[in-house]
Amino acid sequence: MFRPMLPLDFLNRSRRLFPDKTAVVDGETEHTYGELGDRVDRFSNVLLDMGIKKGDKVAILSPNTRHMLESFFSVPQTGAILVPLNYRLNPDELSYIINHSDSKIVLVDYEYAPLLESAAGELKKVEKYILTGDGDYGGGLTIVKYEDLLEDASAEPPPDAGLEETDLATINYTSGTTANPKGVMLSHRACYLNACDYLIHLRVVYQDVYLHTLPMFHANGWGGIWALAAIGGTQICLRKVEAQPIYEYLQNREVTLACCAPTVLVTLASYEGAGDYKLADGIRMGTGGAAPPAAVLKNMEQFGVEVIHLYGLTETGPLLTTCVWKPEWDELPLEERYRLKARQGVSQVLTDVRVMDENMAEVPNDGKTIGEIVARGNTIMEGYYKQEDETARAFEGGWFHSGDLAVVHPDNYIEIMDRKKDVIISGGENISSVEVENMLYQHPAVLEAAVVGVPDEKWGEAPRALVVLREGKKAGEDELIKFCHEKMAHFKAPKSVVFIDELPKTATGKVQKFALRDKYWEGRDKRVHG
Repeated sequence: MFRPMLPLDFLNRSRRLFPDKTAVVDGETEHTYGELGDRVDRFSNVLLDMGIKKGDKVAILSPNTRHMLESFFSVPQTGAILVPLNYRLNPDELSYIINHSDSKIVLVDYEYAPLLESAAGELKKVEKYILTGDGDYGGGLTIVKYEDLLEDASAEPPPDAGLEETDLATINYTSGTTANPKGVMLSHRACYLNACDYLIHLRVVYQDVYLHTLPMFHANGWGGIWALAAIGGTQICLRKVEAQPIYEYLQNREVTLACCAPTVLVTLASYEGAGDYKLADGIRMGTGGAAPPAAVLKNMEQFGVEVIHLYGLTETGPLLTTCVWKPEWDELPLEERYRLKARQGVSQVLTDVRVMDENMAEVPNDGKTIGEIVARGNTIMEGYYKQEDETARAFEGGWFHSGDLAVVHPDNYIEIMDRKKDVIISGGENISSVEVENMLYQHPAVLEAAVVGVPDEKWGEAPRALVVLREGKKAGEDELIKFCHEKMAHFKAPKSVVFIDELPKTATGKVQKFALRDKYWEGRDKRVHG
């Protein structure tokens, strides 16, 4: 017997078996699995009544709320494709993604609706805006309220959309290494199996209470939305990531599981009031995006929190590897334990991850020979939306190429040593150095600019601009940072600016970024922070 693997089935299971179990907590609002299923059906019918059909795109711009969570079920249930948007982007960047994705309907949280106002005139393909969240919006965007639509919608299960597991479920945009974002196409099968990997490697069970400290827009919340729904766990929506409310939820809601970038771990580990809270035993926190600093791992362990180190990319579903902890490591010296935990680890159950050289041969397990991390399997993307050349390059040789350079240790554990591309990963967000450089070049005082990632205790690494000024022109560090802040998402802008007389270049005039980076990474074994 064959049935397509659809993440929608995860919610249907818990809705049928655990209808009275609390499924979602969003501030003062709670919904059981029975109520969540009804709300999802209602909104699916809303979309169908608006003319949405199989293959259409529906975008959502929202922090972690119940409305955002519901969209991961209601939109795919119609056969449409969900496009989660990064709320940290500016109007021009959001406009590009909404237009490029061909989104017909945009769901937008009240807090972020003003971001779309200035861009609305450019969004020619958008037919309707729907307001989500529990706040009000009094701006000029013509919009209807999600909850009002739900009240008038049919509660009957929507017609079967005739989905195949190879149909697209989501398109997630990632900054990558070029100025324009790339749309990562993930099938229902990829999302389904990634959620299974999530269930296995984060050891998710029915009793788990999951706190959404990771943005749901980020690689579909790493698949946690679907995984927790599959097992009947409770999901708590966290609108803003701040230390105090996180600790309050950990204590008062008896949270057992969360996922976050290492920067959030840094925030939690350094929070002065952490000692005032009594946390339950057995809390697990998955982290990825950069290797967690040893000091942070130590502090979180002191609070009784087990940190599980994961690795992957949006293009891979996203989960690829887990640093599986071996009991025999418990007896090792403290610093050695944390060094081992900071490695990216081994392939997850449903993925095939290797480190290969330029000839696509596996590197030896010597902990020294560097190759590129490549992967294949059913959790990998279908390709980049409307970017065939980029897709072909990514899958050269029949494997997905990550762009991350790593070694394989004798125990088969992978450890990233450098990045093949000039992407900077800061706080779990990809920053294109080319994009930031192009912005700096727009300043009238800038002659040349190069942007590199430098070590940063909070963000893992942060963009630093090396700038050559035009003769007779003046500009200060604060001025250039402010200039970038006004024109691009703040997390992309340089955190620091260094003025130099000239940039090091090859004979053909290409800037030697490695020469700029090297001095900032001296004394470190790896060219990624952690």
